[in-house]
Amino acid sequence: MRSIVGWDIGGVNTKVARVVGSDVVATGARPFAIERDRTALAPLLRELARAAAVQDTDVHAVTMTAELSQVFRTKRDGVVFVLDAVDTAFPGACVRVYAVDGRFVSSDVARREPLAVAAANWAATARLVARTHPDCLLVDIGSTTTDVIPIVGGEVVARGRTDPERLREGELIYTGALRTPVEAITSVVELDGLPAGVSAEGFAIAADVHLWLGAITAEEYTCPTPDGRPTTRAYAAERLARVVCADRDMLDDAAIDAIAARVADAQMERVAAAMDAVRRRHPALRLAVLTGLGEFIAVRAARRTGLGVASLAGVLGPAARHAPAAAVALLCATAELSPV
Repeated sequence: MRSIVGWDIGGVNTKVARVVGSDVVATGARPFAIERDRTALAPLLRELARAAAVQDTDVHAVTMTAELSQVFRTKRDGVVFVLDAVDTAFPGACVRVYAVDGRFVSSDVARREPLAVAAANWAATARLVARTHPDCLLVDIGSTTTDVIPIVGGEVVARGRTDPERLREGELIYTGALRTPVEAITSVVELDGLPAGVSAEGFAIAADVHLWLGAITAEEYTCPTPDGRPTTRAYAAERLARVVCADRDMLDDAAIDAIAARVADAQMERVAAAMDAVRRRHPALRLAVLTGLGEFIAVRAARRTGLGVASLAGVLGPAARHAPAAAVALLCATAELSPV
């Protein structure tokens, strides 16, 4: 049986999944902001590969979103850099890159067609989901973004392909479980039972909200904190107090509860609105398949829109938390790979 190593190489997180036959036998992930030290990408890939017991003969299936990082002037530059890092990490390995149209192409082809492979990870997850849930709305909420992808008759019927198209069509929403600034989620919270505006100073992020409310753990708060202080609930409360230009001497736990609840509700409502908008184009869909670190947000949003709920973990198990990496490996395992 062919062994495939799936990679989801992002701008702030890199994930790996190793597949033997139809089984995901190992997964791994590492927070990694490529803009801080892009030379560290190849060593990171090797480190994750060792932890996943990757063999020299394994095929590497790659998808990416790191090309959007501001460290690159163009997406073409980013795609080329990521592929160079893969080649450096695994010299001589068979590497195939996933394209948004479902092809697996060589690194050379990917370099010539960078927009075909840029940010194609959502398409890999969607095509894998289509095998087991032929009619559904796939909702994947990660640390930074949300994908809302319609699947009808076993086919992925998303209107958008590139990120700009997906933003225009409402199939990509820039809100996530960790990194989204509070002021990008809502402009109003509750203070003393009344609506209050929020500061636009980057004082707190979604991770602070969800950590305070108990939806994520401190260990899952894997991005840098806005103030550089620890990822504890106590410090999260301090950051949330500053959303209304206050501090913990001024606001008690009940006040922090009210602020966090309002932000969480606003984020859920935004996801629900996107789901409603996409579903209106496919009104027969009755099921939402959910995955990602922010699955808890998607569950509330799906119920708000009246959709049934299924977790991708029911298909992939724990590997669902690394869905694009697992998906690209599983898809590659059944693909016919050309020699070039």
